[in-house]
Amino acid sequence: MARAIWTGSVSFGLVNVPVGLFSATEDHDVHFHQFEKGTSSRIRYERVNEDAGDEVAYRDIVMGAEVGDGYVMLTQEELESVEPGRSRTIEISDFVDAAAIDPVPYQKSYYLAPTDDSAKKAYALLLQAMAKSDRIGIATFVMRGKQYLAAIRPAEKVLVLETMFFADEVRDPAEELDGLPTRTKAAAKDLNMAVKLIESLTTPWKPKNYRDTYTERVQQLIDAKKKNREVVVAETTEETSGKVVDLLSALQASVDAAKGHRPGNTQKLCALLRGRLVIGFAGLELREPRRPAVRRRRPRRAAPRRAPRRAPRRAAAQVAARSASGRLAGRSSEGRR
Repeated sequence: MARAIWTGSVSFGLVNVPVGLFSATEDHDVHFHQFEKGTSSRIRYERVNEDAGDEVAYRDIVMGAEVGDGYVMLTQEELESVEPGRSRTIEISDFVDAAAIDPVPYQKSYYLAPTDDSAKKAYALLLQAMAKSDRIGIATFVMRGKQYLAAIRPAEKVLVLETMFFADEVRDPAEELDGLPTRTKAAAKDLNMAVKLIESLTTPWKPKNYRDTYTERVQQLIDAKKKNREVVVAETTEETSGKVVDLLSALQASVDAAKGHRPGNTQKLCALLRGRLVIGFAGLELREPRRPAVRRRRPRRAAPRRAPRRAPRRAAAQVAARSASGRLAGRSSEGRR
């Protein structure tokens, strides 16, 4: 059974709902410790005075805020004097349309659950009313000495609290990013083809279709080394160079390849295009993969046919002389007769 990391109540108007706050997500990353190479000795970090090199006790540490060319020092007691007062209430001050909030300010998700049976009726009332009105509650609360802005929204049978960044903590992309295509207008053919590609890749949202394949490979690497097995790394092919094709052809090839698309991140569109055409998403250019150089052997030339061997001149002369002497001998025998 999950353990609440915060307990209190949600209030809207004069209604208070006793709730507990539970983390909605968990980390599955592989966590490592640091060791000195060639040894089994762990690496430890200490709080050290950088000038004297001596270790400093935690009670002797103060905080310094950098201001201009110096620092303003603050003790732990001074910081605690301005902390928000302890509060056990998540006070909903406003309700807004669910589609009005951009996801960028969302920070971390938590589940809100009733703490006892007496709170279930008021909890179900708030959940059903928010779902029917399609509204999200905006609230503030204090947890672990820090004030949070939160959005409370209805999900399936549970209220979800999303901690949010305040407005001055969200960067404006127009001020932070250069080169945004504010005046670039897409051609009608390209736009229609891009919409067609998006529609062909549209599938129902199923979170189980997507996996952290990198963490899986890291775990396989650890298991293999634990059993003293040889680690074989699959070869990867670079697909960043080659002949650039026009954008419309790239979109058309993508639409054709997307006909065999399956939901999830284990089979990417580029994998379907491999061996034919590959999209380089930087600039949405279509590139053909570079083929490995193959040394071609020259075909061997057929040996010329040799002419029949002719008899040497001496042998031919001897044969002619013999035939001539034979003819003369025959004539002389006829004359004797």
